[in-house]
Amino acid sequence: MESAVTVSRDEAQTDFTYCYGAITEVQRCGPLDLHNGQKLLVLVIPGNPGVVGFYRTFIQTLYAMFGCHYPVWAVSHAGHCVPPASMDMIEDATSAADLDTFGLNGQVQHKLAFLRKHVPKETNLILVGHSIGCYIILEIMRKDPSLKILKAIMLFPTIERMALTPQGKVITPLLCHMRYLTYLSIFLLSLLPDRLKARLVKLVFAGIGALDHSVVQPTVGLLSGDSAANAVYMANQEMRTVLARDNMTIKRNLEKFIFYYGATDHWCPVQFYNEIKKDFPTGDFRLCENGFRHAFVLDAGKEVAKMIVEWIQTDLRI
Repeated sequence: MESAVTVSRDEAQTDFTYCYGAITEVQRCGPLDLHNGQKLLVLVIPGNPGVVGFYRTFIQTLYAMFGCHYPVWAVSHAGHCVPPASMDMIEDATSAADLDTFGLNGQVQHKLAFLRKHVPKETNLILVGHSIGCYIILEIMRKDPSLKILKAIMLFPTIERMALTPQGKVITPLLCHMRYLTYLSIFLLSLLPDRLKARLVKLVFAGIGALDHSVVQPTVGLLSGDSAANAVYMANQEMRTVLARDNMTIKRNLEKFIFYYGATDHWCPVQFYNEIKKDFPTGDFRLCENGFRHAFVLDAGKEVAKMIVEWIQTDLRI
């Protein structure tokens, strides 16, 4: 069963589907069905929370900058969205529990299942990962080398030693030792009326001068309860699982990667940029010179999209 929401032709279209047993939100610019000989898909894999509404401006800009020639999709993480009234969070509770769908490995399997279900094998892929989405891309490439990936853009990549980063040291105790207190806070926030949630979100974002206001409503949706709890559960596993960098997968696919590190990113510090650049001297590793924050979608979605298009123009001649 699927539910679709159609918007104007100039905007991304949103639909909800079950994938790997859980509700999944997909935003699409361009063709909604790739079984028509489409040669290339640009697929965005988000950070955590994996709410695709945060990336609406980003993917719309990518699509426009590509001259509307190539479809650009963003797929949410499993359970990181509010289901429409006609659908539930999961298809089958027992199956979701057995698969650990909302865990980190479950999210990797979820993306592989999405690709198998919605993307023909002959379709070339440009993957754009953000934060933990970059780790998921590495896992996708490791688990399924047959995928026709032309390029993998790794934005602010959290692919190693997450718990030891400056931000990880702060948040790990909350996620790993006081997780249920975090769940209680989420539950209490979920009880607030949406209007009050929106005011709180705007208050939190008040210090961001160039805020993309399209992120406000997705943030309010995140505070509904279940989706935020799923994001916390996934983050808990990230701190325990994302340890050593997967050098083997990087080495095997080095020519496909562009890594973009933040100059003041507390999730993947400059030290990590210097180390990976030293380990792979022929790789394409870039350090941000524009002052973009880790959560770039809050105020720089257009700018980052334009930058990516400049990077990969030659790779689109297929």
